[in-house]
Amino acid sequence: MPLSASFAHVNLVAKDWRRLARFYEQVLGCVPVPPERKLEGEQLERATGVRRATIQGAHLRLPGFGEKGPTLEIFQYGQHADSGPTAINRPGFAHVAFAVDDVKAARDAVLSAGGGSVGEVVALPITRTRSVTFAYVTDPEGNIIELQRWSDQADQTTT
Repeated sequence: MPLSASFAHVNLVAKDWRRLARFYEQVLGCVPVPPERKLEGEQLERATGVRRATIQGAHLRLPGFGEKGPTLEIFQYGQHADSGPTAINRPGFAHVAFAVDDVKAARDAVLSAGGGSVGEVVALPITRTRSVTFAYVTDPEGNIIELQRWSDQADQTTT
């Protein structure tokens, strides 16, 4: 029998949490949820397994869910481990997806705000009557974001 659970948040460890939070607020419409976090001490060290752990950051309400919806938790550790290059096919969590009205315009906004491109904007039929137009981009720190728009008519063209 499954646990009684509901989705709460996704954590993103940042190099510069304030800069990354601004990006998600300004480009994708996330909203800050006070208070900002500043955590340290023995209990944090025990919980994270990181010696002398310190964390600063904030939660951002994801768009489209209202006051009690899930958040994107952006934290910055006082010291961080190195990571490998960004790759859409790396095992583990690969990306966070946002539904948008216009994928190309959203992609352009991400790029204008310091994000990067992973691939092209494409339209992919999923069934005979539904298609998704999507593109993978990165935030300014290289984390992958999928921008997507579903339509009721299959569109087999790429844009």
